[in-house]
Amino acid sequence: MQPRQIQVPAMRRYLVPFDPKRVPHLYTDILIIGGGIAGIRAALAIDPSLRTVVITKDSLQQSNSAYAQGGIAGVLDPLDDFSNHVADTMAAGKGLCDQGIVELVIREAPQRIRDLIGYGAEFDKVDGELALTLEGGHSHPRVAHALGDATGQEVMRAMNRRASEAEHIDIWPTTFTIDLLTHEGNCRGALVWNPNHGRTFVWAKQTILCTGGAGALYRETTNPQIATADGHAAALRAGCELRDMEFMQFHPTVLYIAGSSRHLISEAVRGEGAHLLDSNGYRFMQDYNPAMELAPRDVVSQAITKQMAKTSHPCVYLDLSSIPADHVRHRFPHIGQVCADFGLDLTKDKVPVRPGAHYMVGGVTTDADGRTSLPGLWAAGEVTSTGLHGANRLASNSLLEGVVFGLRCGQNASQVALSQPDNFTAPRLESPSMAPKTRVDEQLDLTDIRNSLRSLMWRNVGISRNEHDLVTARQQLDFWANYVCRRDLVDPAGWELQNMMLVARSMAVAALERRESRGVHARSDYAETLESQRSHICIRN
Repeated sequence: MQPRQIQVPAMRRYLVPFDPKRVPHLYTDILIIGGGIAGIRAALAIDPSLRTVVITKDSLQQSNSAYAQGGIAGVLDPLDDFSNHVADTMAAGKGLCDQGIVELVIREAPQRIRDLIGYGAEFDKVDGELALTLEGGHSHPRVAHALGDATGQEVMRAMNRRASEAEHIDIWPTTFTIDLLTHEGNCRGALVWNPNHGRTFVWAKQTILCTGGAGALYRETTNPQIATADGHAAALRAGCELRDMEFMQFHPTVLYIAGSSRHLISEAVRGEGAHLLDSNGYRFMQDYNPAMELAPRDVVSQAITKQMAKTSHPCVYLDLSSIPADHVRHRFPHIGQVCADFGLDLTKDKVPVRPGAHYMVGGVTTDADGRTSLPGLWAAGEVTSTGLHGANRLASNSLLEGVVFGLRCGQNASQVALSQPDNFTAPRLESPSMAPKTRVDEQLDLTDIRNSLRSLMWRNVGISRNEHDLVTARQQLDFWANYVCRRDLVDPAGWELQNMMLVARSMAVAALERRESRGVHARSDYAETLESQRSHICIRN
C-alpha cells in the first residue's frame, strides 16, 4: 500500500512567542506528556536511574483511560486462540491493519494484563478465574474487566499509585503542553505552562507523547472535555507525520438525555444480551447485520443513525429486560447509577441512546518500537496510529494498545537516554515572530467558536459524510483558522481551540480525500469499499 501524502499548513511553528532568556529552564532525562494508561505504563518502564517527568493536563486521575468501561482484551481462555483475536482485529480494521503489529500486540496481551494485576489492579473473577466477557466484533469471550463496568478507573488507580511511589518519577498535574521543542530536526522536550509557574522549557534527552484523543472536537462525545487533540496538533507543528485522521470511531450507545452530559453505555451491555429497539419497539439490527447487536461498532453506529432517520426520532433504545436483574446490577453498577440519577431503572426501562465520538483511530505515525517520524520523540496510546486498528478499532483493544506500546516506548526511550551524555545546556531556538497586536475590541468569544466547531464537526465530519458537507467544513475551518490560529492567545482555553482547529482541518481534508466507505469512515456519495482506495492517508505540516 503506497500512502497518499497531504499537506495541512499549521500557519505557525509555535503557538506562543517566547524569549528563551526570560523563560525558566528545567532539565530531565525523560519527558512523558500525558498521564493515561500509555503514559503511566511508559513511566513505569523507565530505568530508575533516569529522572522522569510526567506532565498531565488535568489531575492524574483525569484521562480517557480512566473512563474506559468495558475492559481489556486478551487471549486468556484455553478455548480461545491468538489467531482468533488476530482475525477479529483484522476484520474490524477493514484492510488497513498492519498484520505484523496486530500479531505483536495480541501475543503480548496476556502478559500485559498480568503486569496490571501485578501492579495491584483487581479484575473481576468467577470461581477464582478472570471473568471474561464477549463484546461486539469478538468471536470469543476475551475481555477482562474490573468493578463490573469501571475497568479504566481500577487499572489507573493501581498504576497511578505505583507511579506516585517511584522516586525517579515526578508528576506535574494541571500543566498544559504548549508545544514540542525541536532543534536541528530532533525533539528536545516541550514548552509547558501551569497556573503557578507560567511557562517553562522542559529539556529532555527523550520525549514520549501520550496525550490521548480528540473526542472533544465533536458535539456528541463520550470523552471528557480535555480530549482536545493537543498532542496531535503539537506533533504536526513540530514536523511529525499524522496518519488515518479521517477515522474517528463513534461509539453506538451513548446515553441521550437532553441537557445532560453524555455518558457511555459500554459495549459489554450488548455483549451480555441487551437488544437495540427503535422508537416503535422494533429490534432493527436484524435488518443490517447477521451479528445484530454484536456487530462491530462502525456497523452498529451507522445502523442506529439510519434507523433514527427512518423513524424521525432523536435516539434508539437499549433494552436489558431479557437479562436477569441481579446480573445487570452486579455487572453494571456504574451505568446503573448513572441511569438511576435520571430516574431510569437499567433492569427494566428502555434506555435512550445514540452514537457519539469515542476513539480517535488516526494519529501520529509510529513503528513497532513506538518511534515517530521525529527523532527523539516516541508516542503511545490514542494519540498514535500504530497499524493495530486500521479503519476501525475492535472493542477493548485500546487499553491493550496503551499498555503494549507504553511499555515499549518506555523501554526503548530508556535505552537511548542511557547512551546519551548529560548535557544541561539549552540549544539556540528560533523565537517565533510576534503576531500583530490584537485590538481590545477584536477579542474573540472562544467558547462560541469552540461550540460552533464541535457542531460543524458533528454535522459535516460525523458518522455519515459526503463531498458537499466536507468541502463546507474545510472552507469554514480554514476561515476560522485565518483569524483564530494567527493570534497570540494567552491561556489553555485559547491554545486548545487552536489545536482543535488544526486537527479538525486535518480530519476534514483526509475525509475528503478518501473517496470510499471503509470502517468508521462512511460516505453517502461513495458507499462502496474500493481496493483502489486501500491506502493510508498521511498528513504533514
